[in-house]
Amino acid sequence: MESTHDYLEDPRNENIKVYVNGEIVPRLEAKISVFDSGFLLGDGIWETFRLHKGRLTFARAHLERLRENAKALDMHLSMSDDEILEAIYQTTRANGMESGVHIRLICSRGLKTTPFQDPRFSASGPTWVIIPEYKLATDSQPGLHLYTVYVRRGRPDVQDPKLHPLSKLNCILSCIQAAKAGADEALMLDPHGFVAACNSTSFFIVRRGEVWTSSGKYCLHGITRGVTIELCRANGIPVFEKDFSLMEAYSAEEAFVAGTFGGLRHVAEIDGRTIGDGRLGAVTRQLRALYLKRLDDEVA
Repeated sequence: MESTHDYLEDPRNENIKVYVNGEIVPRLEAKISVFDSGFLLGDGIWETFRLHKGRLTFARAHLERLRENAKALDMHLSMSDDEILEAIYQTTRANGMESGVHIRLICSRGLKTTPFQDPRFSASGPTWVIIPEYKLATDSQPGLHLYTVYVRRGRPDVQDPKLHPLSKLNCILSCIQAAKAGADEALMLDPHGFVAACNSTSFFIVRRGEVWTSSGKYCLHGITRGVTIELCRANGIPVFEKDFSLMEAYSAEEAFVAGTFGGLRHVAEIDGRTIGDGRLGAVTRQLRALYLKRLDDEVA
C-alpha cells in the first residue's frame, strides 16, 4: 500500500538549506533547542506551501489561515505577511528551487524557561523554521484505499479541528490504524457519525453528478478543499457541503481526496468496497485538469 503523501525520492533533498530564525543553514546544521515549546509541548502552528514555476500558490489564503491559528492560540507571530513570504522566497532562492517544491513552515511559541505548559514560561519570541523539499506525489493510477478509523474528528470545545497545531496526535493515531489495516489513509468521522475528512486530506464523493464534501464543521479549513469547491461552482458542477454517511460514501460513483501536497487524487476503495468501478472517474478527471490549470493561472 501507499500513502497520500508518498513522493518520488529526489537526491537533491539531502543537501537542502533550511531557514531557522533568520539564518539559512545546511540541512544537517538545522537545529532548535530542546527547550523549544514546539519540541516540548507541540505548542505551535504550521503551514504548507507549493512552489510552482517560481511562485507560491494560494499564498495569501495560507497566510490568512496561519494568522487565524496564531490569533486563536494567542501567539505573536513577530513577522508580517510580506516578511514571511520574503523568508520563504529567500530560502527557495538559496536552494535554486523553481517547481515541484513542497514547503513546510513551522512557528512555535519559542523557548521555555522550564519544561512546563503555561505559555507565560516562554522566554523569547517565536521560533521560525522553513523546510523546502523537492517533492512530487507518486501517481496513484490504481487509486487510493481508505479505511474508516475509530478516532473521530473532535468537537471544537475539545480541540477545534479547524486548528493547524503542531500536535497532530489524533491524526497520527488514525494514520497508524489505517496503515495497520493495509490502507493508504484514514477516513475519519465527526462526533455524530458523519464523514468528516481523511487524516491529512479533505474528502469528496460524487453522486449522480453532484460533488459532496463534509459540512466543514469538523475538518481543517483546507485551502485545496476551498479551491475545489470554487472550481465546481465556476464550471457548472453542482457542489454541496453537507452531512453524509459512510453508506452514501460506499455507494458513490466516485471519490477523491484533496490537499496542498498531492492536489486531487482519486479513491478506489473504502473499507473493502470498490468505489464506482475503482478507476479515475469523469468528474474527478475534470476537476484535476481544472485544478492544474488553476495552478498555472495562479502564478501567471
